[in-house]
Amino acid sequence: MILRGNDRQDIFYDKVDRYKFYLLLQEGIERFGYSILSFCLMTNHVHLLCQVSEAPLARIIQNLAFRYTRWINWRQNRVGHLFQGRYKAILVDADEYLLQLTSYIHLNPVRANLVKDPVDYPWSSHRAYAGKEILPWLNSEPVLGYFGNNRQRAQLSFLDFVKQNIRSGHCEAFSRGDTADSRLLGPDEFIDMVVEKMGPEHLRKPCIADVIKAVESLYGLPEDGLVNADRSFKMAEARSMAAWAVREMSDDTLTDLGHILGRDVTSLSSSITRLTTKSKIDDDLAERMAQLKRNLSDFATLQA
Repeated sequence: MILRGNDRQDIFYDKVDRYKFYLLLQEGIERFGYSILSFCLMTNHVHLLCQVSEAPLARIIQNLAFRYTRWINWRQNRVGHLFQGRYKAILVDADEYLLQLTSYIHLNPVRANLVKDPVDYPWSSHRAYAGKEILPWLNSEPVLGYFGNNRQRAQLSFLDFVKQNIRSGHCEAFSRGDTADSRLLGPDEFIDMVVEKMGPEHLRKPCIADVIKAVESLYGLPEDGLVNADRSFKMAEARSMAAWAVREMSDDTLTDLGHILGRDVTSLSSSITRLTTKSKIDDDLAERMAQLKRNLSDFATLQA
């Protein structure tokens, strides 16, 4: 996964920012139950190799981006976007590409001519893989496991593997554009299995425009009725439903939705909490939420 600064702007200004990002990663791992297998923090973008469980990647990244943006805006006395509205995510066949992708991530500073040896770059997981740094929240076992059960020998073998890739140069498989077919990476059997298991709706998630259209239909609103809505109870619930749907089903962010609806991210996030809490005791509301989810799934399937 690649998370880029908006308009290629810097997202890290000093080591304090990077350590804050580390802390947010650790807190996210504890909250959402995912793993970081490798990473690299560049000046204006981040590479993360994640292994997710129950929580969707979109929600994980949205939480991370929102909390880090709030940190930077406070430190730099600024407002507005920090990251691009969309991150680039690729679903990878671990058996086929895990080693190569980890090596590719660790070699980003070498390709950028920042260092000659990736072990000299302090802001990636390579130093931890080399045994020169301890990051308790980093899960290096799936990668090092390819080289055997003896950790010390596995580390040496991994370092040799990365050095060989320095000489081999650019890896086209991991640097393709944001096209539809670049969202899955693996042999044909892997791609067929993923498509069959996940269904086409997962390959084309609803965007904010889709969500707004679906919410307006659910609540019987005219076109742009949600954007121009008043502050009535019905409209407040409709906005909360849109925020919930964006967080749960879309790759877009609450920040993007907030700009469209004229609401700040904190208010939208709080409204989601109130909505989900109420849905546990309000069967009608729970059914409306389920209906919206079905409608968006149907829409995505038709558009895939």
